[in-house]
Amino acid sequence: MRGVTALTPLHRARKLGGMKQLQGRTALVTGASGGLGRVVARALAREGVAVAVSGRREDRLAEVVGELRALGVRAEAVPADLNRLGELDSLVERAEAAVGPLDLLVNNAGVENVSAFTRLEPGELTAMVDVNLTAPLLLTRRVVPGMLGRGRGHVVFISSLAAKIGPAYCAPYAATKAGLIGLTQSLRAEYAGSPVGFSVVCPGFIAGDGMYQRMTERGIRAGRITGETSTDKVAAAVIRAIQRDRPEIVESGAPIRPLLALAQIAPGLVERAAARFGATAMFRRLSEDRGRVEPEG
Repeated sequence: MRGVTALTPLHRARKLGGMKQLQGRTALVTGASGGLGRVVARALAREGVAVAVSGRREDRLAEVVGELRALGVRAEAVPADLNRLGELDSLVERAEAAVGPLDLLVNNAGVENVSAFTRLEPGELTAMVDVNLTAPLLLTRRVVPGMLGRGRGHVVFISSLAAKIGPAYCAPYAATKAGLIGLTQSLRAEYAGSPVGFSVVCPGFIAGDGMYQRMTERGIRAGRITGETSTDKVAAAVIRAIQRDRPEIVESGAPIRPLLALAQIAPGLVERAAARFGATAMFRRLSEDRGRVEPEG
């Protein structure tokens, strides 16, 4: 038919059940020099995946590589600053030179910034967009053709519960992380039936990691609405997303699904609930010292 692109045999074959067998696969994990990225890299290594770990701190990456090799897999460090386009352009090439053609990409690196919106400088806003959204876009664009050609692959985006219910004082963070949800949905629709999968994992507050670590150091705890989760649980969600080709996993320490459904039906009610149960006040308090967490590394 005119105007209809013929499907190749690769795209006619349905992708069923995700990448259940991870043994012998290869992965690139960004933001892997500490926190969640480090734990995700370990979880992949335990599944027998060779891992290239990326971040800005070479000393920390060397520690992670040692941990992964102790688990019996090949591991290499590929340092990069995701704010620098030149380094971003070469990251996949260097990762594949280190561990082989990539089967998996985990876009984990991110910048968190809790602040009154108008107090953020333009450079801070663009830096968050670059690391949280532009870098995952460009890295994913770079790996997908090779994955399609080899007939296997999966990309995971680490978003946030903030992308589902945008909290006060987190505007650019919520916006960029919401972009990853839309990106995942669009890519899944475009590549449905192909051997490449796409998933997004949306953690709530993660104990001992990122912004929440700074919050707890100041005596600020998660409220009853969101609760808190752990890096191990989020890493397990990443593995589950890959193996089962899950579109989206929300990992939170509280039964959050009803609230997310309510946010779609009655967003104003959720806004009032956030204020009533102290979420808005909690983020306002943290914004007073311009709480900011750089990308891992």
